This record gives sequence, structure tokens and C-alpha cells, in this order.
Amino acid sequence: MTEASIRTVRLSKWYGKVTALQEVSLHLGPGVWGLLGPNGSGKTTFLRLVAGQLKPALGEVQVCGHRPFGNPEALRRIGLCPEADALYDELTAVEMVTSLAELSGYDKGEAKERAIEALKSFGLEEAMDRRIGGYSRGMRQRAKLAQAVVHDPDVILLDEPLTGTDPVSRQTILKEIRRRADAGAVVLFSTHVLPEVEALTDQVLLIARGQLVAQGRVHEIRGLLEEHPHHVRVECDRPRELAAHLVSVEGIVGVKFAPQGAEFMSWDPDATYTAIADAVVGLGIDVWSITSPDADLESLFHYLVERSTAGAGTGADAGVGGARRIASGQGYQQQIQAPGGSQ
Repeated sequence: MTEASIRTVRLSKWYGKVTALQEVSLHLGPGVWGLLGPNGSGKTTFLRLVAGQLKPALGEVQVCGHRPFGNPEALRRIGLCPEADALYDELTAVEMVTSLAELSGYDKGEAKERAIEALKSFGLEEAMDRRIGGYSRGMRQRAKLAQAVVHDPDVILLDEPLTGTDPVSRQTILKEIRRRADAGAVVLFSTHVLPEVEALTDQVLLIARGQLVAQGRVHEIRGLLEEHPHHVRVECDRPRELAAHLVSVEGIVGVKFAPQGAEFMSWDPDATYTAIADAVVGLGIDVWSITSPDADLESLFHYLVERSTAGAGTGADAGVGGARRIASGQGYQQQIQAPGGSQ
């Protein structure tokens, strides 16, 4: 069997005159990928194309080497947890998941065994014999997740899987997602809960205005955003003295003050951290913390949405378009478009 993978080449989808997705090219291997984007950016359309629920208007999508639309060979290797809360309320959870496992080709006995194990893995062992109509929103979400993985798919697509879940349920869900990715599955999930993405993976895709504007590891993508200097915040007892000492350091292009510190803008964050450490030791300044307020996923998200709105973006492209490539150590590539370039 071919390795678990998702590959798209110039994948596009439109509804009448509305373009939902435009020329998305990427290649994802085993692991967890966070799919991010503003509302209406094309995330759900992308997931439905990969799941074989929609036919591309242009371009190609392959799952484990097969085109998914109308292809049972590909569909049996895909597990989908949709955002829509459409369950069989008159059934118990074990009845529903068993029925869906049977549709995947398992006999009734094995299907029930798999259903029980899937429901247990998401913490529903005490409630699996209750009717789904009496479930809370978080329990319904976990039942949807159980049906998505009951047949051990190679590619798991999760559309807002954390919606309506409490903190304990979220930890159960994230642990199970991570376990399946470690076993060799490709897990692609969309979410608005950015801290949960950071807790689970640093591999992200960002879609804005129907286009892929970034793919790769968070810190590597951040390093490509050359129009945004890095911010380094130092909380200390003598911020103005520190700033006066560092203002001439090459790479530092600005400074602003807060009540308990200073924030430096720099084109060379590594050199800036070294200069700050040297200055702190040399001047005997008491430091309480050194942080970067734009090193997290939420800041990167806002930078990239702003960038795509301005007409430029970063993105991964499987052999399409002229862009500068940066190879990672994980077998995939990142690209950054030149301002005004095409994707």
C-alpha cells in the first residue's frame, strides 16, 4: 500500500462566479497538520475536496495516490469528522458507529468490536449504550470522531473537532489524534482554537481568500516574513539604560517602552538576543523576563492574513509558480512569493 499522503496540484473549486479555492498545491505526509484560515477562506471546501465529497473544478487531488471523488479505493482510506452536527439521534452511539463500520466493509461482529474500541478511545465507554439524542454537545463531537476513525483510516480529516468540548474532553481528543499520527496517519484538522494547534503540532497550513498562503513549521514561516521585524520584549529594572546601550546594534530598527520594560524591533533576532544578554551582564541590569510577543501562532496567523489581503503570500507549491524555496528537515518544502507574484 502507498504511504499515507495528501497531494494537490493547482486544486481549484468555484460555485458559479464565486471562487472558493484557487490553485492550491501541496504535499502532506504522515503527521499532524493544523489547517487555519479566517471564516469563509476555503478550509471546509478544501477538506471536502480531499474527502471526495466534491469534484475539483480544476487541478487534481490525490489521497494515498488515488483520486478520491467517486473512488472506493481512496474513500476507504479516509476518515472524516465534519463540522455539521448531523447524527442519528434515535440510535445509541455504539449502534451508529457499528453501522458506519459495516459500511466500510467489516462484518457485524468485527464492526461492533471496532465501534466499542473507537468510542472508548474518546472517553465514551460509560455512555456508548445511550441514545445520541440525549448527548451533550461535547459528547456528540466525540461520537463523530469515533465514527471517523473506526476503520483505521490512513488520512483523517477533522473539521473543527474541538467545537463544544470541555478541557478534559479536549485533552482526550488531542491525545488520540497524536497517537494516530504517530502510528503513520496524516491528520489534517481545522480549528479556530490556536493554542490547541500549538499544543498538538507546529506544522500548519494557512488558507486565506481561497489561496494557500503558508505551509510548514511555525518558526520557519515566521522567519520568511521579511516585511515584519521581530519583536523582543525585555522586562527589567532599567529599560532606558538598556535601550541606550543597544540602539546602535546592527539589526535593531526600533524600540518602544512599557512601564516595566522595553520592546526592541529587529531584523536579526538571534544577534539581538546575544546583544541583550551581553548588555545585561555588562551593565548589571536585573531582568525579569525576555519574550517575543510575535513568536506564537496567533501573531503569525494575523501577519499572514494581513499579507494575503495586501496581495502577497507564502505558500507551498508542488512544482508550480516561480518562488524562492526553503527546504526543511522533514521532507517537505516551503516557499515565499515575491510581492505581486502569482501562486
